[in-house]
Amino acid sequence: MVDDKTLGGRLFNYTNLFLLGAIALITVLPFLHVIAASFATNAELAEKKFLLFPTVLSLDAYRYIFSTDTIFKAMGVSIGVTVLGTLWSMFFSILTAYGLSRKDLVGRRFLLFFVVFTMLFNGGMIPTFLIVKYTGLLDTLAALVIPVTLNAFNLIILKSFFQNMPDSLEEAARIDGCSDFGTLFRIVIPCSMPAIATISLFYAVTYWNTYMHAILYLNDASKWPVQVLLRQIVVLATGINYDGSELMDVAPPEITVKMAVIVVATIPVLLVYPFLQKHFTKGALLGSVKE
Repeated sequence: MVDDKTLGGRLFNYTNLFLLGAIALITVLPFLHVIAASFATNAELAEKKFLLFPTVLSLDAYRYIFSTDTIFKAMGVSIGVTVLGTLWSMFFSILTAYGLSRKDLVGRRFLLFFVVFTMLFNGGMIPTFLIVKYTGLLDTLAALVIPVTLNAFNLIILKSFFQNMPDSLEEAARIDGCSDFGTLFRIVIPCSMPAIATISLFYAVTYWNTYMHAILYLNDASKWPVQVLLRQIVVLATGINYDGSELMDVAPPEITVKMAVIVVATIPVLLVYPFLQKHFTKGALLGSVKE
């Protein structure tokens, strides 16, 4: 903020506060509406198209989606894929980014060119599907992880972060007798936690939102992640078990069910984000510095 001792400075600060507050309000209001609608009754939703505070709280939508273990299985699949996928991707991303950050790596620019090339061009849906099929990954949860192990954008951020670290750290580690792997795991990674936390969050959100790959590669409904189940309820307006039976004999209002499932699918990310928030901005900014 600028100096508020002058009239122009105070006017500028107040204008900024007003605009930022308005943007924050616009961002938060839709989510508050989703939460309120998930607790509202059918009659109130019929009268009000937009509400923030329901007059009568109703838990029918949540009873409906939790009436069987379908949502729990889907959540378990999503959590497992997110945790294991993030660890898997971070392991290979850190190794690859550290190698590409080393200026003495033979063919470094050649390899970096192919990394950037994948950001512009890819094989497409059908070739990727055929690869997944003929490598035996079809209808397995590994199909949601292995084809997207590395993300070029995340890799470049990590590579830039590693490259801008002081050379004196690695030199001191080598004087103490550390190997390349010892330097990476004992020096570089502990000093790079802001960037690693940021990239981990990027990967985690990507895996949590896995939808298209699950639709393409999974035929077994018991392996569906929560996003596919969310689509089943929100788009098709149907709630089914894996065996095709109905969740309940009498379904509650369709809109409230949609809103409740959206809330349930969003909560895990909202619970994790505050723990990484302090690293998020710092890691993204430091990792974006070009060589």
